[in-house]
Amino acid sequence: MDTALVIGGTRFIGRHLVEELLSAGYGVTLFNRGNHENPFADREGVDRVEGDRTNDSALEGARDAVDPDAVVDCVAYYPRDVRSATRIFADVDAYVYVSSGAAYGAEEIPKREGSTPLEPCDEEQATDDSHDSYGARKAEGDRAIVAAADRGVRAMSLRPPIVYGPHDYTERFDYWIDRVERFDRVIVPGDGTNVWHRVYVEDVAAALRTIAEEGEAGEAYNVGDRHVPTLGEMVELIAGALDADPEVVTAGERELAAADLEPTDFPLYRPYPHLLDTCKLESLGWSATPTREAIERSVADHLDSDRTGREEGPDRENEERVLAVLDTV
Repeated sequence: MDTALVIGGTRFIGRHLVEELLSAGYGVTLFNRGNHENPFADREGVDRVEGDRTNDSALEGARDAVDPDAVVDCVAYYPRDVRSATRIFADVDAYVYVSSGAAYGAEEIPKREGSTPLEPCDEEQATDDSHDSYGARKAEGDRAIVAAADRGVRAMSLRPPIVYGPHDYTERFDYWIDRVERFDRVIVPGDGTNVWHRVYVEDVAAALRTIAEEGEAGEAYNVGDRHVPTLGEMVELIAGALDADPEVVTAGERELAAADLEPTDFPLYRPYPHLLDTCKLESLGWSATPTREAIERSVADHLDSDRTGREEGPDRENEERVLAVLDTV
């Protein structure tokens, strides 16, 4: 394969995917509405077709204009998006859909492709735009991939957990970097042992290319960091990257309630462990960036950016109230 069409491609995962594809020698075309600045506007080897991915005629136009070997769909948020794309791009060598670890519908450790059940999705959820239906919609997109493969389309999907790294517009990871950089005491909810699998964005990009080149039609592949630090360990790794030495202070539900907070008010906290088995992807030749290195790169990018993440979690005033309560215990 020599050419790739990236649906999306300018913000986070797609931006890194374009770099990954270029480094592998692909000619790349972006397809998007142009709502965000195009970091590849003057980049050799990158073209762009403007259009709305929810408009089938626009997608067909992009297909005819580009005639791509591979299509990677970074912005398919509804099952209908996947069904339309797999029909329109039925003859490409590879179509890869960015699904999510949220597609899993059972709390198993770890979650495995093919054995852990997916979220059900009814007609209302399939068109709903709320966060509550996100996992269900992604799961139904995965089922659309299987249906497309049954029709002879070489369609596959990737299921990432929380993605972090340079250009992360969600700023969830930035929240913790900001806290460690600015304060000598950092509150971690619970006992610090919470586990929510994360994955470095460059590894997601590499996984998407690997699946396009080596994946099997109809299959889904989990992706995630090789080492899964707890939330407390993650804060310590960030501190190491910043050459900082904050006191990590754990706070349970009772202490947090003193400031009307809950553990889930903190980004990257999840009550039950979320861990994805990545052996299937690794069998295709993919490997993860060492976690310490990935965090160091993410911290360096944060320091060079204007992202703070301060809107993604509790404000410092409330945290100080919790610390005051803990200091009296």
